[in-house]
Order: sequence, then C-alpha cells, then structure tokens
Amino acid sequence: MSRTLHLAEQLIALPSITPEDAGCLELLAARLAPLGFVCERIDSGPADFRVSNLWAKRPVPLDGRAQAAIKTIVFAGHTDVVPTGPLAQWSSDPFVPTHRDGKLYGRGASDMKTSIAAFLVAVEEFLATTPEPQIQLAFLLTSDEEGPSVDGTKVVIEQLTARGEALHYCIVGEPTSVERTGDMIKNGRRGTLSGKLTVRGIQGHIAYPQLARNPIHQALPALEELAATEWDQGNAFFPPTSWQISNMHGGTGATNVIPGDVVIDFNFRFSTESTAEGLKQRVHALLDRHGLEYDLRWTLGGQPFLTTPGELVTAVQQAITAETGLTTELSTT
Repeated sequence: MSRTLHLAEQLIALPSITPEDAGCLELLAARLAPLGFVCERIDSGPADFRVSNLWAKRPVPLDGRAQAAIKTIVFAGHTDVVPTGPLAQWSSDPFVPTHRDGKLYGRGASDMKTSIAAFLVAVEEFLATTPEPQIQLAFLLTSDEEGPSVDGTKVVIEQLTARGEALHYCIVGEPTSVERTGDMIKNGRRGTLSGKLTVRGIQGHIAYPQLARNPIHQALPALEELAATEWDQGNAFFPPTSWQISNMHGGTGATNVIPGDVVIDFNFRFSTESTAEGLKQRVHALLDRHGLEYDLRWTLGGQPFLTTPGELVTAVQQAITAETGLTTELSTT
C-alpha cells in the first residue's frame, strides 16, 4: 500500500463531521513536526461549536536576508466532512475505508482527506530530496469548511495578518477534476452572497382574502423580476452573475390560512464584474419599487478572486502534464 493511500485511509477512519476534527489534526501534526514544521493550534468558536484549526509552518533560515524576501507557499484544506445521512443507504460504513472496483470509498475520500494525504506525503518526499528549500512550506487546515465557515480559515488568516505573516502562494486541495484527475484546476472562484428575505403580510382565513394580505402573492412579481434580471455579463474568466432561490417557507401548515409572512432564502454567485454592495443596493431598490414590507439579512460568504496565469499556475500546469500527459483547463466555476 502506498504511503499516500495509507494516510488517506487513516484520516477517513476518523469521524470528523463538522465541526468535529476527531483527531485528524493531531495525526497530521505528528507527521509534520519531525519534518521541522512548527505546529500551532488556533482553535476558535463557541463551546457548542468549537472549531479546530492547525497552522504549521517550516521556517527557512534568513541567512542575512530580510523576512520579506522569503516566500511562503501554503497547502490549505479541511478535515471535516458532511453528515452521512441514513447509514442504511450506504453500501459500506462511511468511516471504514473500503475498496471496490479499484476505487476508495468513505466520507472524505473525495472531499478532501485524500488531498490532504497527497500533499503531506508530497512534502515529505520533497524534503527528503531537498532538505533546505529556499521557500517556506506551510499547512493551513480547519474543521469548519462544510459548515458555517466562520471560525476556520478566516480566523487563522486574520491572526496571521495581525502578526505580519505574509502568504505568497496557496494550493487548496478541493476536488476540481471532471473526467480525469488533472483535467481541470480552479484558478479563481466566484463570490457568494446569500440573503434571507422575509416579506410580511396579514394573516387571515382563506375564505376572506379582503381581510388579509398574502405575502406570497405580493412577493412573486418581485421574485420573478429578480430571477429575470441580468446582473452582469461576466468576462473572459467568469460566467455572468447568477441569482437563485434555495428555499421558500410560508404558512402554518393548514390549507385554509393565508400566511402572515413568507421567508425566501436566495444566493448570488457573482463575478468580478459585480460587487456585493452593488448587488445589495439593486435588490433593495427592486423590492422597494414593488412596495413590499420586508426584512432582509445578508451573509457574504466570500468575494470573487482570480489568480491570473503566472508562476504558480504555470508550475501546476507543467506538473500535471508531466505526471498525467493532460493539458489542464483553467476554470473559475
């Protein structure tokens, strides 16, 4: 068995459902420390949703150079996995690594414990042949990616920034291939902006609509216009910004009651042609124009970003071609 597969199976066997880490970071830190990595836990969050974070960096001697002259490359990822759902619907235990038809099955086999195993073993092999690299190697790992994602990577980056630690390159181990390993890499990502819209009406009996105000009926024209709006046209790197409803809740469950309010969850996936503030302003203006009585709470999940083809992208493309023979596609979707 390869060392990468063995480590991947060790990680999959740990039931690290968000925000639980279940010992993954301890296992990884135990492999990194002998390589010269300084391992630091930066856990965060309330007691009932405590998030485990690991920042591990292998310092490079300055040898008279300024700290700013030393570049840092980060391998970033998450140890948490989504819930299993009904275990009876699984062909095998999700936390028992299983091989079938040449494939590895288990929670995290795709997203993304195998990636963590791959880049840790790659670093071990690299340091075995290059014990004194002129670049700092680092790992940033969290147990809060599949959940709210507020006490994980974001918290670590804030602390590193406050300490003046600069990160120059980053490789994230999320799965991006489509048909074959290496056929696609992501050199950017759309922004994500979510809204929870509550439209208020007046509850009443369905037989007397003149005494009530149906918030669903009121909201529908505005929702239809939001769905039909062209927010931008995208650009050479990003598709146009999209707006989608994910959930809609209204009513008491009774079939003869006009609801007093309706709650709509929606999300923007936006390109660099739009901004979060600009999208918010346009939505509020549209809702106001429709005369709705409403509350709207926003959550910004992340800004759009793009790594233009350069040193890191070229190195990744060349490595993929050398190992697989593929010409990889760049994507931001």
